[in-house]
Amino acid sequence: MKRGDVVLFDFPFSDRTGSKLRPALIVLADQFVNLDDTILVPITRVRRGTATEVNIEPSEGGIRHRSVADCKILLTADKKFIKATLGSLPGPTMQQVDVALRTALGI
Repeated sequence: MKRGDVVLFDFPFSDRTGSKLRPALIVLADQFVNLDDTILVPITRVRRGTATEVNIEPSEGGIRHRSVADCKILLTADKKFIKATLGSLPGPTMQQVDVALRTALGI
């Protein structure tokens, strides 16, 4: 697994009442690939139109529907909860993710 990979991840609900298998984007730098944990951004079809969202087309990363990477939501998790790799996002889309992450983090 590497930065830019779209994976299926068992995302926990924020209130910890359960979880849902959903696509997510790995945003951790490749230099940390040997760590047990990674950093993920959820991918959803719910659009809010914020500067922290990046559009993902069905042809990108193995996603079946028009979706967004919601870069204001970051989760650090053990890689063992990743169920599958669907594909990878192209460089231009990852550049948009970088901008959205900087916006979300205020840097």
